[in-house]
Amino acid sequence: MMCKRQTSTFGNCRLHFYFHDLQLEIGFMSLVQHELLNVDQGIHDTRSRLSNANNAASVSMRRLVGGLSDGVDVVTVNNGRLSLQLLPTRGMGIWQGEVDNVPLKWNSPVERPVNPAFVDPMRRGGIGWLDGFNELICRCGLGWHGAPGNDTILDENGNVVSEQFLPLHGRIANIPAHRVSATIDSERITVTGVVDEGCLFGGRLRLEATLTTAVDSSEFEIVDVVTNLGSQPAEVEMLYHCNIGEPFLGEGSMCHTASTEVAPRNQHAADGMSAWNLCQGPTPGYAEQVYFTKAAPAETGEGVAMLCDADSQRAFTVRFNTSTLPWFVLWKNTQATQDGYVTGLEPGSSFPNPRGVERKAGRVISLAPGEFITFRLRFEVATERARVREILEEVTALQVATPRTVHDAPKAEWIP
Repeated sequence: MMCKRQTSTFGNCRLHFYFHDLQLEIGFMSLVQHELLNVDQGIHDTRSRLSNANNAASVSMRRLVGGLSDGVDVVTVNNGRLSLQLLPTRGMGIWQGEVDNVPLKWNSPVERPVNPAFVDPMRRGGIGWLDGFNELICRCGLGWHGAPGNDTILDENGNVVSEQFLPLHGRIANIPAHRVSATIDSERITVTGVVDEGCLFGGRLRLEATLTTAVDSSEFEIVDVVTNLGSQPAEVEMLYHCNIGEPFLGEGSMCHTASTEVAPRNQHAADGMSAWNLCQGPTPGYAEQVYFTKAAPAETGEGVAMLCDADSQRAFTVRFNTSTLPWFVLWKNTQATQDGYVTGLEPGSSFPNPRGVERKAGRVISLAPGEFITFRLRFEVATERARVREILEEVTALQVATPRTVHDAPKAEWIP
């Protein structure tokens, strides 16, 4: 194949660009930052593959063609041990991944990524968001993230300022990024996407979502910055819907988390309170059960939750900064495998109730014009029993040191 080599200087390193008919390969000695997508500059790069010096870690982007996935971009991040597939077209969510040949995913009835153009959030009474729901990690927000319902905003005199119906889980998961860049060096990979959520008379919020992972690691970090670009105060809610299936989820799998309080969302969840953090095997006809908790922070300020299989062989763990994500929700949806066998670990800035409920309880964030808020989460996938036990001991020690109140019935201040 004919190719042309071009060498350029970037800072104190030299970049070697190899132009092929089908692919652009970028090799480097130190650090490279490369734009994969930039709407304003007309960049949409599905030909480049960024890799480190020994080619053990890489970043690339491809576009899916056909069906409901038509036009969906997928950014693949591979650190040599962990691989993740990010979805810029769907709010920078993480579709699926793999660690040590162990899959990170769940078997949603929605098999493939869905282009937001095919998602009608108002369908089925405002739960059409579910038509595109199949990610490992999905953001819910930015303006709201709870159950569908009417939302009324009053001024200080009690006059109605705004009244609208808000569908399930907000807009951000169905808004494409307009800019995506990747950075890779000998130690780490970083991918950043920028997503704007705004409309006339509806505010203007920006999400700058950054994922970082170290080379040859089973961990990754998400740092999200949400900024109010409007001229008026803006409300913000954020919830991270982290959805885990087999092999981490199975009969006897358990969610271990440290909290100061835990309560069922409704009476159906209350009926299972004695085993609130224990998961069943696939159960046809199972109705979801949801539990609300207030996270207990460690000395680092982080809350922690892990889903561990029955044999303590594998675990999926999320640590989250409780200064902006003080609440944690456990979603158990252990219905039949073909219907969506999954459990959700969900750190949030508030509970997934209608926004009016959360506003009244003082859990909705208000950003002044130009103000921003940062959400930080760290994820670890353990595939060896020794490491699983270490994390379990960490969570147990934190809970032992933290008094916990367990409510047998829904807590009035936490529900509609």
